[in-house]
Amino acid sequence: MTNISPTIFKGYDIRAIYPDELNEENIVPIIHAIYKFLKTSDIVVGTDMRISSTILTKVAIETLVGLGARVVDIGIVSTPTFYFAVHYYKHAAGIQITASHNPKEYNGIKIVKNSPNGLIKIGKPTGLEEIKTITLQGETLEPQPGGTVIKKEGILLDEVENALKIAGNPQIKKFRIVADAANAMGSQYIEALFSKVPVDLIKMNFELDGTFPVHQPDPLQKETLVDLQKRVIAEGADLGLAPDGDGDRLFFIDEKGEIVPPTAITAIVAHDLLKTHPGESFLVDIRYILTPKKIIEENGGKIGITKVGHAYITEDMSKTNAIFAGESSGHYYFKETGNAESQMPVILTILKVLAESGKSFSQIVADYRRSFESGEVNFKVENASEILEMVKNKYQDGQLDELDGVAINYPGWRLSLRTSNTEPLMRLNVEAYNKEVLDQHFPEIVELIKQNGK
Repeated sequence: MTNISPTIFKGYDIRAIYPDELNEENIVPIIHAIYKFLKTSDIVVGTDMRISSTILTKVAIETLVGLGARVVDIGIVSTPTFYFAVHYYKHAAGIQITASHNPKEYNGIKIVKNSPNGLIKIGKPTGLEEIKTITLQGETLEPQPGGTVIKKEGILLDEVENALKIAGNPQIKKFRIVADAANAMGSQYIEALFSKVPVDLIKMNFELDGTFPVHQPDPLQKETLVDLQKRVIAEGADLGLAPDGDGDRLFFIDEKGEIVPPTAITAIVAHDLLKTHPGESFLVDIRYILTPKKIIEENGGKIGITKVGHAYITEDMSKTNAIFAGESSGHYYFKETGNAESQMPVILTILKVLAESGKSFSQIVADYRRSFESGEVNFKVENASEILEMVKNKYQDGQLDELDGVAINYPGWRLSLRTSNTEPLMRLNVEAYNKEVLDQHFPEIVELIKQNGK
């Protein structure tokens, strides 16, 4: 048996505090377990810029080589670039050393397999439980000869070209854009993209620094966006960009300094794709669905609803053959990138729509608005199952959906209440076609949870 905590195996990947929970010693049996699960020697390895990533990646590569793997070392890259490399160059599998948007003391491992239908993200439903079991039982492998390391460069250039192709090689005028990369990996692909697409780029916190000296790289925390919002207004910019720590999440700011709901981005991209892919299928996660559903159906597309989380969404894209998926947390997935997150074609599509319309970003968002959203509210409770039952009982006249927690749908509004896959939290989202209806129901649900939470 090992001294590795089972709690580091989360819903979608491995996340742990360095060096207490994950370090250069105990990453070795974890890599053994991953290698045993993957059943291939063709493995891409990438890493982010965290302070602990250098040593953890070094040990991971050495361990894989010792097991006979043919490692393709792609260096310090964003998670979208990592996914792109595995899919585009047709490698069998990949490991990315990253803790995404978590604070600086964290690190982790994202795992992916290639398949004929696209990438398979290894989370709870797709193999992480098996990796966890192998690790905790201490099942290590015998050393094998023949292991090698090949360094691969120039990936970002290919990724930019692929993104331009996905977006239809658009003609884009010279927009003024402010980007706050939070000293994290999104700076790489933003710089690479705008070296090929001429814009006036104003950079904030672009130097890679795993201590995150300015703010945590998590745009879901609205306080991390304040400086960017102010800068967009001060510079008279057309929009702002805020990627997260490993770059697989991206938030947009309009020219008025307002945060653009990710559902609006999903709707805009889906509408644009439907112009060249009529009748195709799209996916959104269960938290907010009303705006993209209306836009997609108005334009002849089909929509499906998924559980929250990249492993579930990528799996559903493979099953349904959807060409694009948008998640309420700012993740965007394309069939043409192996069903993986890819932010460059999203940025290009938004710029294309702005250029073609001649309107401001806020006007475009208003044109696409079909609903109003509460914003996610988190509650720390120990009696989550009781509260879910209370909510089901109170709103029993609505249409119940238990795909992921509890979602209850009415003709004019809906709610989604689910437990976190990574923290002891309940997450509430409410949306309505009419703002007055949202303002009526949202506070009553919040009060119900507060009064009954333990």
